Amino acid sequence: MAKVFTIPVPPQLGNKRRERTSDPRYVDGQRLLVEAMKYLAQSDPVKNRSAIELISEHVRTRFRMSDSPLA
Repeated sequence: MAKVFTIPVPPQLGNKRRERTSDPRYVDGQRLLVEAMKYLAQSDPVKNRSAIELISEHVRTRFRMSDSPLA
């Protein structure tokens, strides 16, 4: 059986969090998706319902969970 060695590293308690700054590309991407949903809703809301739902789902899951303006 193999032995596992661990090297303890003390936490750095003095470090402050990095200041949040917004990435203009992130904000522009969200704005573009919202404008696309508005356009689809104005042109034909019944026919474009599935497209609007797809974009809405993307915004709710992707932008909230995996994307970050800090990346």
